Amino acid sequence: MITIEKINEVYIRIYTDPSIAQELSEFFTFEVPGARFTPAFKARIWDGKIRMFDLHRKTLYLGLLKYVQDFAERNGYSITYQNDVVSNTRISREDILEYATWLNLQGRGKPIQIRDYQIDAIHKALTSERTVLLSPTASGKSLIIYTTMRHHLEEGRKCILVVPTTSLVEQMYADFQDYSSVNGWRVDRHCQKLYSGFTRDFTSDVLITTWQSIYKQPATWFNQFDVIFGDEAHNFKAKSLTTVMEKMTNVRYRIGTTGTLDNKKVHKLVLEGIFGPIYRVITTKELMDSNQVANLEITCLVLKYDDVTRKIVNKSTYQEEMDYIVKHEKRNKFIRNLAVNSEGNTLVLFQYVEKHGKVLFDMIKDKVHDKRKVFFIYGGTDTEAREEARKLMEHENDAIAIASFGVFSTGINIPSIENVIFASPSKSKIRNLQSIGRGLRLKEGKTHCNLYDISDDLQWKSWKNHTLGHFAERLKTYSEEKFSYKIVEVDLE
Repeated sequence: MITIEKINEVYIRIYTDPSIAQELSEFFTFEVPGARFTPAFKARIWDGKIRMFDLHRKTLYLGLLKYVQDFAERNGYSITYQNDVVSNTRISREDILEYATWLNLQGRGKPIQIRDYQIDAIHKALTSERTVLLSPTASGKSLIIYTTMRHHLEEGRKCILVVPTTSLVEQMYADFQDYSSVNGWRVDRHCQKLYSGFTRDFTSDVLITTWQSIYKQPATWFNQFDVIFGDEAHNFKAKSLTTVMEKMTNVRYRIGTTGTLDNKKVHKLVLEGIFGPIYRVITTKELMDSNQVANLEITCLVLKYDDVTRKIVNKSTYQEEMDYIVKHEKRNKFIRNLAVNSEGNTLVLFQYVEKHGKVLFDMIKDKVHDKRKVFFIYGGTDTEAREEARKLMEHENDAIAIASFGVFSTGINIPSIENVIFASPSKSKIRNLQSIGRGLRLKEGKTHCNLYDISDDLQWKSWKNHTLGHFAERLKTYSEEKFSYKIVEVDLE
């Protein structure tokens, strides 16, 4: 027998026999990826595991209720509820479609015909009250958020929208203005922005902010909100972000949106725990097949090095290998020539600012003609300058942006990008898919996007270099997403 009590909008308490509680604890215990390499694990202070069910307090994230129900069903345990654990809002899909039509949504000066999968996503968000909407770049996540948010505002609820960067604060605010351009809803009256330089006094209906701007606020500060939207919700696995969500004990409505999730179960459960069950809205491949995003053409360029270079790098650590390839002159010239010779707006993504990004920027800027614009964007670029660069690229057709993965892999919307170059190797599924998404948005006359995935074959005899292994991980991701690709070997020496 299992008895479940809802404590607040974050936790449930589970009462049961000690033996069943131990089973639950083991069921919700996972090893943290990479934990074995941490000082705490090596010092035997920590066993490298996260235990989501607190055996002492008998508490678990409310969003994981379904897993408890599945656990009980598989093991033949009955469940009783001491109070209403989850309340479902009743609203029909037809009502949502009618409401979206009434909103008279606009996009870039034209009426928006809301898509079926977007209606389904809004319906899911409103009826389940808490969920993570898994919907890829260019599927209209901001439109889904806007329409869902407007419905909550009609019910008199206050909303907070948390995004990972200040650039996304500005972009989301601008998107809302775009959607509201003819329906009379004044974004400047109903929404306020919060990051460095803005007041923390909430006086509007909607607060658009970064998590960095609010995570130190006391729990009482969050009581003024009824609804939380977490855009790019995969970022909410971090400790500071979960701390924010745990302070929202009275925030009943929780909607996370993200285009990508990694394959780590513990991360998925943390995300579902603080928001709710994951709902897949649509896939990138489905969007491509229906011509709603650009067709992705992936060319994997495997750079081949001579034996002298292979011997130099042989048995290097990952960091030593990275330091070597980002400083390799012929490699950087290859990237420069690829960017310069690519037709259309091109995005070159790098990992290290000083020793790679700045070098590529200087090399590319020196190579192009004076009329071709070249932008350099990284974490040190202030929000206003980033937004200005984004707007400028909107109106260019042959510009080059050299940008850090951290800035441009998440959420930045530039429909005019036609070429994406991975100048630095990465095995992160989320980072790679988010980066690909930068080039998939459609623009008049644009039908496809070229991705140039650069990898380095430095293996020597039985030793396989680290970044070549990362390339194999990217190929695995492309296959999982049903993307087609071709591999081209290039002799660098």
